[in-house]
Amino acid sequence: MNYYYKRTKIGYLTITEENKAVTSIRFGKFNCEGNFILSPLIQKTFLELEEYFEGKRKTFDIKLKPKGTEFQKKVWKELEKIPYGEIRNYKDIAEACGNPRASRAVGMANNKNPLPIIIPCHRVIGSNGKLTGYAGGLKIKAALLRIEHS
Repeated sequence: MNYYYKRTKIGYLTITEENKAVTSIRFGKFNCEGNFILSPLIQKTFLELEEYFEGKRKTFDIKLKPKGTEFQKKVWKELEKIPYGEIRNYKDIAEACGNPRASRAVGMANNKNPLPIIIPCHRVIGSNGKLTGYAGGLKIKAALLRIEHS
């Protein structure tokens, strides 16, 4: 496994890769198991993220391998279907997963999303229209939504 962290427009991000796929993006500087190296895949991921932050990229072309339960992966697949610049609420995602009463479980799966930004959990808000928790904090969530609405 390789990892690397660097400062971006929204603060430090740590990216990990394993077997030629990105496995996590974390907000902050983290020392992970493996090699601290700016591999070609991690470098490409940072480049695409910077393009996104500048409003020049709407989709990502990175091989991903998120680790999670089957339900979490199902939720994350639904998150990937939310178009750039649009938002959904937790109930919308629960319904799309086939269980309209699973809003809380969807929230927990969102919380465990190992690839924020690329798997756009920031596009999910509360049913009252307000921003809700985000691994990077609500300021970053709001900033990502502003990027997509400008």
